[in-house]
Amino acid sequence: MIADPGAAFGFSKAWHDGRVAVVTGGANGIGYAIAERLARDGARVALGDLDEAGLEAAADRLATLSGHEVAAVAGDLAEEDNARDLIAAARDGFGRIDILVNNAGGGVIRPFLDHTPETLKATIDRNLWTAIWCSRAALPTMAEQGYGRIVNIGADSVRNGLWDHAAYNAAKGGMHGLTTGLAREFAPQGITVNAIAPCATRTPQLDDYFDKAPEVAQKFIDIIPVGRPAEMAEVASMVSYLASAEAAFVNGQVIGVNGGSTML
Repeated sequence: MIADPGAAFGFSKAWHDGRVAVVTGGANGIGYAIAERLARDGARVALGDLDEAGLEAAADRLATLSGHEVAAVAGDLAEEDNARDLIAAARDGFGRIDILVNNAGGGVIRPFLDHTPETLKATIDRNLWTAIWCSRAALPTMAEQGYGRIVNIGADSVRNGLWDHAAYNAAKGGMHGLTTGLAREFAPQGITVNAIAPCATRTPQLDDYFDKAPEVAQKFIDIIPVGRPAEMAEVASMVSYLASAEAAFVNGQVIGVNGGSTML
């Protein structure tokens, strides 16, 4: 496992100097890896997550690493007021909002007919409504600035029809559609909107799934030609590029970070 995204892939701090980034689902896993990479690349960071204790610990670690204050707002971002509070904390604390990474998610992975109304709603809420509300809260400030970068964390399973992912794909497919619609609508204001579609990624959640359903989890890996899950740092690296000024002509794209599990 790659422990240090900056050391493994290098970074150009000038990419995000003076920028302010909001990362949802930033307490751990891919979200924290993304926040760390953006901070290493020079951004001031605000984190949002449901896990209040984990969020505080993540903010402390990131502040120590970056030497800057890190804003942290705990709450369910599927609720509009909580999304507004997170965006307001970044804007009021740091003066602007340049980057929004809609990473919050975590669907219930199970056969479709094993879902309950509650698990279906939770899967849509965690992935799609969080992105809708946070984007809606951040876009007015980005438009006023004439600059913004939104990066949505979608899923490669939308494209390859992964086992037990139908409900999850409904949510992540909605994120992909949100990406293209916003990208066209807000391009004239200097805002780009893109999505990353990772395959199975080496996280504590994937480890838990291997413990609970090893045969199914192994199938998720077997379809990846590279023969392994993605590392969180590999996902974070693509986010940092798409969030940069250098990516100004990349807009409305769903980019696979997937080891070749889907192509083109």
